[in-house]
Amino acid sequence: MVGKQLNSPLLATDSAAQFLCCKADLAGASSSIPSSNIRFLPSLAKAKWTSNHSTNHWILRSTTQIENVITNDEDRSMWEACRQALSAFNFDDEEKDKILGKAFGLVHSPYWGEDREKEVPKFESVNGTLDYLRSLNLSDDDLSKLLKKFPEVLGCNLEEELKANIKILKEQWSIEGKSLRNLLLRNPKVLGYNIDCKGDCMAQCTRCWVRF
Repeated sequence: MVGKQLNSPLLATDSAAQFLCCKADLAGASSSIPSSNIRFLPSLAKAKWTSNHSTNHWILRSTTQIENVITNDEDRSMWEACRQALSAFNFDDEEKDKILGKAFGLVHSPYWGEDREKEVPKFESVNGTLDYLRSLNLSDDDLSKLLKKFPEVLGCNLEEELKANIKILKEQWSIEGKSLRNLLLRNPKVLGYNIDCKGDCMAQCTRCWVRF
């Protein structure tokens, strides 16, 4: 299908223009980042043009957003430790950066709206959340699916949101065990609900129990 589309002179010209634009963006972004940081985010150095222009655009944009916060050796060390916490799920570095970036406000996520402050994640926090989710009888394969669907879970408060919401599900709806596992795989955002407007909208719909 792609080959047939490029037979059109107009499409071929547009594709070539996009390619040149992408190369220029990549070169500009690479030159603006200190060489000591390129090893930290290899996706920037290795980025290649593909037919999916939006994917490359996201890589460059998210890389810049993360680099604006991860500015010193201590931050880079903390970020790399959190990457390692995700190593059990066979994500590549770009996926790990996307998950952590969305969870801690370094990459924009509609889930948080404007409420989430940018934060360099701590290994203890990320690992603690993963351990708790495993205690809910979620396998690493389950967690991989959950994190792809709801990466922001790593940025939710463990005590006040995750544990409190699991308690609500158990006590108010008798949801636990296998039913809980199925629910979390289907709708993991329930873990982060922290408001109940009871039908009187408070403009925080992504985190409201009314959606349950």
